[in-house]
Amino acid sequence: MAQLRLALLNASITAAAIESTARNFRRELDATLTEFVVSDGQLPETFDFDGVVISGSAASAYWDEPWIEQTREWIKTAHDRGLPILGVCFGHQLLASALGGTVESMDEFEIGYHEVKHTDSELFEGIDERFTVFVTHGDRVSELPPGATLIAENEYGVHGFRLGDAFGVQFHPEYDTESATAVTKRKEFLGEETIQAVLDDITPENYDRACETKQLFETFTTLVADRQQAQAQ
Repeated sequence: MAQLRLALLNASITAAAIESTARNFRRELDATLTEFVVSDGQLPETFDFDGVVISGSAASAYWDEPWIEQTREWIKTAHDRGLPILGVCFGHQLLASALGGTVESMDEFEIGYHEVKHTDSELFEGIDERFTVFVTHGDRVSELPPGATLIAENEYGVHGFRLGDAFGVQFHPEYDTESATAVTKRKEFLGEETIQAVLDDITPENYDRACETKQLFETFTTLVADRQQAQAQ
């Protein structure tokens, strides 16, 4: 079978974050990635892909920015055309808003290695019911899209949803320790004490525990491949 072709919508803003995001997803996804830096206005001209992955970003899904609205509209059309989609962090929030959900600012900021609980969802096959993830977000999906199913959560709110073949996860399964460290150091508004506490927690042991969630990338690409095969029959 030919290798899957996925569109990677890279929503990172700075040059360093754009490259880090691309590197992480290239490493984790067993597919041919065509990358689009959507924060620079790049969007696919067609929907001729087997699936779509939407990255995180320092932006908020509710910002009044042309590239955000254009990307949201493209995502909605991709979903309407039946393309499987995986949104991560900002990508999860933008996907939710594209499908009719609501994203709002939180009164707090969730960052570091935290525990999340999932339901018995296909996306989390092979992952413990309670699992460790690295998170960094000050926004959340406050209302799921109509018809969507909650598939993961913790005390901060929604950490995963599914609507058809569209999946969103609030956490970062693609992160390595380098990415977790870099993004933490950029959160200067949290204060030195909080930043240092998070940095101290970025240990090989916590990273190893969080690596369990990388399984969802294989699960997603398997779902995409199964859908492709079913359409070919």
